[in-house]
Amino acid sequence: MTMTAAEADKIVSAGFAPWVLDPGLSVEAVGGDRGLACPPWSNGLPRERGGPSEKALTAAADTATAIAVSAARGGFVPMTTGRRSMPFGRPVSGSAVLIEAVPSGLGRLAAFADITMSDERSGALAARARAVHALVG
Repeated sequence: MTMTAAEADKIVSAGFAPWVLDPGLSVEAVGGDRGLACPPWSNGLPRERGGPSEKALTAAADTATAIAVSAARGGFVPMTTGRRSMPFGRPVSGSAVLIEAVPSGLGRLAAFADITMSDERSGALAARARAVHALVG
């Protein structure tokens, strides 16, 4: 079963907390092995240095991972973040952030993913992350 971006958006709008949805996160694309999400640039997101809040990007990365894992498994899979390592390389300012999550391992109880965040306008890499999600459903 292939998941469309519209189906993934429905999962996000129905299953994620309002504070995750507030920045306007949308699913840009879903492939058999990846999910691409994008919180659009908003004047409510920046911190003092001009880039989006790390908390907003972390929530978006978790959401992109949930979509990518669900797409790889053929449908929505309830999960929770077990561990994430996300060093930030450069701030993104005045541009949306493209967040791509690619499952690197899918087990019965856990999913592993590699995540990249890049400036939508320039394509410059802003952060790279690795995550482990516990599958709870």
